[in-house]
Amino acid sequence: MAQQQVQQPVTVVLFGATGDLSRRKLLPGLLHLFETGLLPDLQIVGTSLDEHTTETFVAFALEAATEFSGDDGDLDVWPEFSKRLHWAPGAEGPAGLRAAVEKAEGAQDGTLSDDRVRLHYLSVPPKAALSVVGTLEEAGLVEHSRIVMEKPFGVDLASARHLNHELHKTFDESQIYRIDHFLGKEAAQNILAFRFANGLFEPIWHRNNIDHVQIDVPEELGLAQRASFYEATGAYRDMVVTHLFQVLAFTAMEPPTSLDPDAIREEKHKVLRSILPINPADVVRGQYQGYRDIEGVAPESETETFIALKCYVDNWRWANVPFYLRTGKRMAEGARIISIAFKEPPRSMFPEHSGIGDHGPDHLTFDLADKAKMSLSFYGKRPGPGMKLDKLSMQFSMNDTSWAGSVLEAYERLIYDAARGDQTLFNSAEGIERLWEISAPLLEHPPVVRPYRQGSWGPNQVHQLIAPYAWRLPFEREWRDPDENAG
Repeated sequence: MAQQQVQQPVTVVLFGATGDLSRRKLLPGLLHLFETGLLPDLQIVGTSLDEHTTETFVAFALEAATEFSGDDGDLDVWPEFSKRLHWAPGAEGPAGLRAAVEKAEGAQDGTLSDDRVRLHYLSVPPKAALSVVGTLEEAGLVEHSRIVMEKPFGVDLASARHLNHELHKTFDESQIYRIDHFLGKEAAQNILAFRFANGLFEPIWHRNNIDHVQIDVPEELGLAQRASFYEATGAYRDMVVTHLFQVLAFTAMEPPTSLDPDAIREEKHKVLRSILPINPADVVRGQYQGYRDIEGVAPESETETFIALKCYVDNWRWANVPFYLRTGKRMAEGARIISIAFKEPPRSMFPEHSGIGDHGPDHLTFDLADKAKMSLSFYGKRPGPGMKLDKLSMQFSMNDTSWAGSVLEAYERLIYDAARGDQTLFNSAEGIERLWEISAPLLEHPPVVRPYRQGSWGPNQVHQLIAPYAWRLPFEREWRDPDENAG
């Protein structure tokens, strides 16, 4: 997964080009990939139902880049980048799209070149995805192309199978890139390096040494803008199936035979096949107080804005090790962590009141926030007379390194990988259908939705779910800021 320049010319056809995701992530990300030289020969064809011309689309993209590209020099190449932006009016249908792509690529006599990578990014609502696929087929833009699809990939097993069946009528599975921006983060990929490149950690990544695993993604944001979508979806479908289970697979997978995308995906699939069906008794669903007052939400809504669950990976390495997953809206703080809790020593020779065990087990924690961090907590002796123990930690931050500037934002990484034809970090039809399969008991018999206060950590029942353990969040100690100690 080393970064190298994509040698072939790339055309990105961006559906939903004037939407929020395009404005915040995709257009600034494409500008950054162009500026860094990772996608040096790039053309972008934007299209949406909004009325635009190439000139107004360029102005829209400049506004997005100015607001969201930061101050890392991306705008220095704007004059050259802007020449690579084109517009296909949605009202002109397949013919208009084909004409815009031909113009962008400088096609002669309407014949498109076979030596370009054509990447169709579907930044559109799920219900519009198959319509876009039909447009691409009618426009003759399927061959030598790839499509990037946003979640959700169905809402249950039947709909996921139907979606995949319809997609496969037009595109081969090898052409389909189902995006999961969580796996595009440096910290998620660092799990592979941390585990498999170090003899220190791989031998203990095992049920004999690991007590339990937490994957915790609370969010401070509410749902004022997305309520109508969310009302039919809920936290489980929105976050757990599409993100948290994928992170679990990365955390629990066996060593792949190589870093080849197929080898890594096969190990992820083995984990997904091994997850036991979700027991509704091991699930806590919640809804933040005030959610039902939002426009577009039913007065008696039972949609969960919070979910926590316990699940098991039923294989040799992980037998009987619980994995705890939690996510929700309007919670105390926003975070994205994976925390590995190690088993405590079987017997302690330390005297009572020494502090041993007071702060729980040792943890290895990965922070999947945009600025990747890791920490390892452990007990150590407090200086001075006697044997008093304190919890200490070693921390690593990507910001501390000389290559911090090389970090690609998650969407940039995934666009770049799709342009290279690397499916390592993307979801497959098999994986998605398996997750809906294990979700069936929960979807058929969901537990009651419990109210929780905005700004809290969810319903009180989450503590009973994880007992006798405790949730890693909120942290006992803050991440250290190395800048504070500078000088």
